[in-house]
Amino acid sequence: MSDNAPAEQRAFAELDSLVHNLAAELANFRRRALVAEARVKEIEEHGDGAKRVDLAARVSELEHDNEQLRTRLDEATARARQMLDRVKFLRQQARGAER
Repeated sequence: MSDNAPAEQRAFAELDSLVHNLAAELANFRRRALVAEARVKEIEEHGDGAKRVDLAARVSELEHDNEQLRTRLDEATARARQMLDRVKFLRQQARGAER
């Protein structure tokens, strides 16, 4: 086993953690979107003027939340790519040291 094995294992563990966090955030985003869509449908079917005003405020809030989630997802994706690049580099270094 190479001297880089512990570093490679840490990098894989960190990458695995990032992927799991991304999946959890995506699941949360999907759940929230489904709830919002159900609310919109209900209000459109049975809502009155006051509910539509509330809906507009809620839509605005959800759009803001959506933008924040997209930002977090983009940041996490960038971190995951950095970790993957790091793992690739460590593998190349380990292969070069074995030769």
